[in-house]
Amino acid sequence: MRINTKLLLAVASMSLLFTATAQAELNVFACEPEYAALTLALAPDAKVYSATTAMQDPHQVQARPSLIAKMRQADVVVCAGADLEIGWLPMLQMKSANPQVRSTDKGLFFAAEHIDTLDKLASVDRSMGDVHAKGNPHLHLDPQRMLIVAKALSTKFTQIDPDNASLYRQSLADFSQAWQAKIPQWQQQAKDLAGKKVIAYHSSFRYLFKWIGIEQVADLEPKPGIAPTSSHLASLLARAEKGDVMAIIVASYQDERGAKWLGERANLPVLVLPISVGGNEESKDLISLYDSILSLLNKVK
Repeated sequence: MRINTKLLLAVASMSLLFTATAQAELNVFACEPEYAALTLALAPDAKVYSATTAMQDPHQVQARPSLIAKMRQADVVVCAGADLEIGWLPMLQMKSANPQVRSTDKGLFFAAEHIDTLDKLASVDRSMGDVHAKGNPHLHLDPQRMLIVAKALSTKFTQIDPDNASLYRQSLADFSQAWQAKIPQWQQQAKDLAGKKVIAYHSSFRYLFKWIGIEQVADLEPKPGIAPTSSHLASLLARAEKGDVMAIIVASYQDERGAKWLGERANLPVLVLPISVGGNEESKDLISLYDSILSLLNKVK
């Protein structure tokens, strides 16, 4: 029997094309490293790019050509939301001209839209500093809220890429099991921190402090987003001298100068906490991020 070589080659080519299409990587543009890490946990085969690092202020990002190119290729854009990225995300969306990631009906995902945010405001104006009417966007430091976000994000991936729905379901189940197993361990680690008082920058750790029971008694910034002034630091020194403050806390990307000035004069430790994955050597994923933060806090309690 004569074999039709051309037909076999055509069939083989079609088979390879079908396989490549079925296994095509999901391209995900994450606005912050915590959502890049969550994406990798929920979609392990995805190609993930993070627009920022834990050493970078997520409020202040330049719409660089490299970011525009990455967004142009994205199937999904995953961000904190609550207007955290309001200063740069719309520009990237416009310049990338990618209709897939302009609407949450398609490939745009805001974590804050799936949980109840803290500190919502009825109205804001510039005199209030860098505040968010939709609530505090740094919700990734609340383990229960992050579990809700993980479920919603897994659903988004399934909607965008239904051919791999079973993978996303299994990855969510694995993540949820590991995450829920860690929560009681973290609660045990945090039990002696409840009731402690700190001075910290802005409201970066608002969700963490609420979950643990730490009270932030003062802000290193006179207004959110405004650098500490000498008069403001003097007022903080008077507050610190009451003797009930455990530590001065700054995030991995924040300027330590004001904190160090205050720490030296008030004889208080200045603790730099990783704000996200990659904020220190120990924080390689979301679970190790929580492990590292609690370990560091327990060293000064």
